[in-house]
Amino acid sequence: KIPDFCVVGEPTSTARLGDVIKVGRRGSLNATIVIPGRQGHVAYPHLAENAVHKLIPVLAELAGRRLDEGSKFFEPSSLQITSVDVGNKATNVIPGEAVAKLNIRFNELHSGALLANWLKDVLVRNAPDATLQVKISGESFLTQPGEETAALARAIEIVTGCAPERNTGGGTSDARFIARYCPVAEFGLVGTTMHKVDEAVPVAELEQLTDIYTALIQEFCG
Repeated sequence: KIPDFCVVGEPTSTARLGDVIKVGRRGSLNATIVIPGRQGHVAYPHLAENAVHKLIPVLAELAGRRLDEGSKFFEPSSLQITSVDVGNKATNVIPGEAVAKLNIRFNELHSGALLANWLKDVLVRNAPDATLQVKISGESFLTQPGEETAALARAIEIVTGCAPERNTGGGTSDARFIARYCPVAEFGLVGTTMHKVDEAVPVAELEQLTDIYTALIQEFCG
């Protein structure tokens, strides 16, 4: 049986327990661009083909494109170049290959497939002999405002006295898999120490979180 509603216990709270509910997430696309060239000595550029020079206009177009202005529920999509590498420690060698990596965090105005096609088009126009590898980690999703998220907000406010903000910021999460089947929201502890040395949360907040989940279940189940 498909659930009516699902809550994922991601650490969504920021300053205090109960201040944020995640009602959606941006999609994520990773891409690797490989530009071939012909290695040679810098004193004889006519005998070589500089892969970096071929890569520069590609990256300039990608970095210069504003994907959108955001939407009602999402901030603007973002393309970030994360790595540019030629594996060349010498200053007198023209590189024979250049590799760039990038990530796109995109809202519901795009799909991973359409963004991948845009990347291909940029390469065709600027470096047609380049190769492109794309991995779509997940599409964006959004749970529209409704009784389910309102019930979660009420449970939070009853226990903490805090009226939570609903937003879609941050990275991807496992909720993207559940969103294919039913409405989903994310709510959990304050995440300021997650993945750090001495990661910890107050026991009192764990107890409050238990009370919130209990109140939500009682509201749905009567």
